[in-house]
Amino acid sequence: MINRISTPFSYSAAVSAGDYVFLGLHRGFGQTFTEQIHDTFSHLKDTLIQLDVPLQNLVKVNVYLKSIKDLPEMEQVFFDYFEKDFPARMTSTTEFIDSDCLMMIDGIAYNGLGRKTIA
Repeated sequence: MINRISTPFSYSAAVSAGDYVFLGLHRGFGQTFTEQIHDTFSHLKDTLIQLDVPLQNLVKVNVYLKSIKDLPEMEQVFFDYFEKDFPARMTSTTEFIDSDCLMMIDGIAYNGLGRKTIA
């Protein structure tokens, strides 16, 4: 079954398909990179909660930074949200259409439902 849900503060709906949730680009708001990355994680969590999926079920993320100088802080912030097991991660820099945007994250989460085994 495919389920699409609108996600405020993202540039695409989230799509739950089979065992996975595909998250469109999520962004946060605030004057600083620190404020924006924490707000982005808040929005990611809110989206996943709608599908009963915990943040820890993120298995792959793409992080887009406006400035490479924010990379060390971004890496440190991941410790605030993942106890020990980080999702696979790719990070790159890019320009954003919104001049106030300093970072965005998209990704894939495992919904934990698994497949039923026929006995």
